[in-house]
Amino acid sequence: MAKTYFRQLPDFDFVNRTSENRNISAYETVKNIFKRAKISDDIFSDLTFFTKYKIVGDDRPDIVANKFYDDPRLDWIVLLSNNIMNVQTEWPMTQSDYYDFLIDKYGDEETINKVHHHRCTGVTTNDGIVIVPEGLTIESDFSVTYFDASIGSSVTKTGISEEVTNLEYENDIQDAKRNIFLLKPTYLNIVFDDIEDLMKYKKGGTQYWNPTLKRGHNLNINGTQLHTKF
Repeated sequence: MAKTYFRQLPDFDFVNRTSENRNISAYETVKNIFKRAKISDDIFSDLTFFTKYKIVGDDRPDIVANKFYDDPRLDWIVLLSNNIMNVQTEWPMTQSDYYDFLIDKYGDEETINKVHHHRCTGVTTNDGIVIVPEGLTIESDFSVTYFDASIGSSVTKTGISEEVTNLEYENDIQDAKRNIFLLKPTYLNIVFDDIEDLMKYKKGGTQYWNPTLKRGHNLNINGTQLHTKF
């Protein structure tokens, strides 16, 4: 059975001192959202644990998880595999959101299609040595002179820039976000076990109750002081 993200989080008991309940022995149990799961560095830094994946269309993390793991509840594994903290900014926008973003940023479709910058079409010698890489941001009138050993003389290249519109620039950013890595299903249980250990509280301190529970003290919801540590 797949594990949802919030089931991994340990619990925290706090004293509810709202006006409805001032009994200091009345504890409320919540999930400790301040604990954050992560894939261990040993796994995260080893590409053999992952496979490349390209996000299609308006697919959300849960849809990707359903396609790849046959379980939409593993969307958190999709995000952890790419160290994504903010889906709003680090995940590709839907088509409708993307259009709204472009209009909000550039004002109108005419401006969206104006030139953002120029990039190099690439310069190489006759024997394949790269002089200026393709895609490098350059000025529109950029030129380069170099000695080509294969012909034994200097060569000057002009007209090596191409326009990149605002739309193309933003499309490149969105397309880059579509290329992600996904943890191979074979290693899911290893990561589940690692995260389960990571989420456990360390023994010690007055708030420790057990590996999955801490109990707070002196929490005043309506006041200005907060003495509870997570």
